[in-house]
Amino acid sequence: MATAVIPETVRKLLASQPIELPIFHPVAIKLQRMLSDYDFTVDEVAHVAIEDQSLATQMLKMANSPMYMGRTKVATIKEAVIRLGAQQVINLAIAASQAAIHSSQNEALNRYMKQLWLHSHGSALGARWLAHGCGMRGVADETYLAALLHDVGKLYLLKAIERLVDAGVISSLFDEELISDIFEAMHVEQGYRLMLHWNFPAMYCDVVRDHHLEQWDVVNKMLTIVRFVNLACRRVGLGLKHDPALELIATKEAEVLDLSSFQIAELEALLEESREAVFE
Repeated sequence: MATAVIPETVRKLLASQPIELPIFHPVAIKLQRMLSDYDFTVDEVAHVAIEDQSLATQMLKMANSPMYMGRTKVATIKEAVIRLGAQQVINLAIAASQAAIHSSQNEALNRYMKQLWLHSHGSALGARWLAHGCGMRGVADETYLAALLHDVGKLYLLKAIERLVDAGVISSLFDEELISDIFEAMHVEQGYRLMLHWNFPAMYCDVVRDHHLEQWDVVNKMLTIVRFVNLACRRVGLGLKHDPALELIATKEAEVLDLSSFQIAELEALLEESREAVFE
């Protein structure tokens, strides 16, 4: 990836923002840490999940949607933990909180945030589906979360810009080319910084760090899936970039995953469908 040119003052201002910017919901972070420590009970997970009632409501809405679970309806968070498992509940908590955070009172920034959420949400659904198709059913939920968070650095940068604009420190940063340059130059390093700060497991940090590398660890199938779905989103225009001429079957990721044209077409259809399954 080429190094974008952005004003050094802008880079320093953005990079120096407090890492506690509203990127992850406290409840979602608590749940993630519980799972990472392998020290929890069903009741404990449910108790933490309902600390924020609006978040719990949103989680249940997602849990009962066709694009997420579909087959079994759940009425309570505890029932969701029992039926779906702790990892699924954590995924729902992070997804629900991320959906709410991808918004801004600033009209220009809000447009970027909504497109970014379309991309992150679609990537997560596509990555979980592809993990199943690639024989990685056992880590499909983890692959979902890795894809959901792969561009978290972009959200951090948008929130940092929002804070600086509100404080009157910077202005007129909404030129599309400049925003694109900021993302290209900084979103990977800032996303990786965030993931390390919040003590996410290494498998998620690695995806955030390496999803744009020209040379990557092809043995890491989770990373390869996220990379491929990211490219598929670009081809169908799900997010901030659209490249309909991109030949997915010719990519190194498709070769590593041994994907067929039929699988790719199914994935593209799922990504298109995900546009209608966004939760506000």
